[in-house]
Amino acid sequence: MPIYRHILFDLDGTLIDSAPAILASYRDAFAAAGRAPARTIDASIVGPPLTETLQMLAGSTDPGLIATLAAGFKASYDSTGYLQTAAYAGVGDMLTRLAAGGGRLAIATNKRLHPTQLILRHLGWAHHFDAVYALDMFEPRLPDKAAMIARLLADRGIPHGEAVYVGDRAEDGESADANRLPFIAATWGYGSLQAGDMAAHWQAAASPAALADTLLGA
Repeated sequence: MPIYRHILFDLDGTLIDSAPAILASYRDAFAAAGRAPARTIDASIVGPPLTETLQMLAGSTDPGLIATLAAGFKASYDSTGYLQTAAYAGVGDMLTRLAAGGGRLAIATNKRLHPTQLILRHLGWAHHFDAVYALDMFEPRLPDKAAMIARLLADRGIPHGEAVYVGDRAEDGESADANRLPFIAATWGYGSLQAGDMAAHWQAAASPAALADTLLGA
């Protein structure tokens, strides 16, 4: 049995390298709208929710413009773009080890629910997860990742002392803190938390195998 029975994961930058697919679809969205982005579309923008990222890239909060760009992004990403998503090396083996060791796995991601499900099926991972939570699966939409984790814990009746959250960004650690969960930083991801970014009580894992070893007490 793992140290924590319930293991909650971020998705982008933690389990998958989704940057190439996401960036291509953002570029497609701006091209389709005939607009130039206000800042460079590169890996540094990956992570926040779609609307927030589009507002940053557009340099505007105009509802009509953001809706147009969002529709363009979804049309690209949800049709063929998501197929460019790659699993980080070793993640599939890690998930298999954790599940075989008695872990109950879940995802809590800023990504929209529909492409999340598409990607999990594409990678052959859907059967590993008891729950997949996204900000847009509720009405009204959940405000942030901390609220999403809280909802997952409440819905599933998961005690705080039996769960851990794994992610690649400071936001992930702060969301874990807000829910009184331990946090492990996946430092192989593109969030790449450095020592100076880490709260003293956070842990880090340099590879999926190392994370599995930590959680399984190997």
